[in-house]
Amino acid sequence: MASINTNYGAMVAAQSFAATSRELDKVQNRVTTGLKVSSAKDNGAVWAIANTQKANAKALDATANNLLRNQSISDVRIAAGETMMAALTEMKALAAAIEAGGVTTAYQADYTALATEVGNARTAGVFDGSAAMPAAATALSAAGSATAANVQAVIDEYAAILQTEGTNAKSYERQLAFTQKLQDALEAGAGNLVDADLAKESARLTALQTKQQLGVQALSIANNSSSALLGLFR
Repeated sequence: MASINTNYGAMVAAQSFAATSRELDKVQNRVTTGLKVSSAKDNGAVWAIANTQKANAKALDATANNLLRNQSISDVRIAAGETMMAALTEMKALAAAIEAGGVTTAYQADYTALATEVGNARTAGVFDGSAAMPAAATALSAAGSATAANVQAVIDEYAAILQTEGTNAKSYERQLAFTQKLQDALEAGAGNLVDADLAKESARLTALQTKQQLGVQALSIANNSSSALLGLFR
């Protein structure tokens, strides 16, 4: 029934237009931010879960940094240890020559220089304030220390240390890889909860824009109905 006092057609058209505009605002926000849940207002439960996952992923940065530091410490110690072992191998040969009664003065000078090299490499093999590898039980540069047995004892001691460092380095590498994978999984999981499907949202945006334009025309037609009713009295 047509009425001059109440234009029901215009009211329905206005409500439909307002609903379309609200939905259009939501879709435009999703396209702009790339998120289907950008705040707790969109979906409180999903937003809370996603942010907890993101926080957990971020917290793993500290674990990863600690593993990287420990890995670097082991890598530096291994590099120093390889230099030390090369020098110790030469020292053992010199010690054997000295024991055999060779040119002891020249051999002893070379032996002492290599012992100094071993000590320098040990103290240099530190990273970010880490402790140096322990000093050898045998004082390599002390008088009378130039024996093959003494040098071999030091070689065995540092070989055991380097074996531990190598094992630790591989362990840190595996733990770091796991931590990084876990971070990626947590971030991907959070993204699955809140990220928008831009292809779908773009198509929906076009549809809503068209619907909004039709709503404007419908509202205009409804508002003109009163004028048409007045024409009946002319």
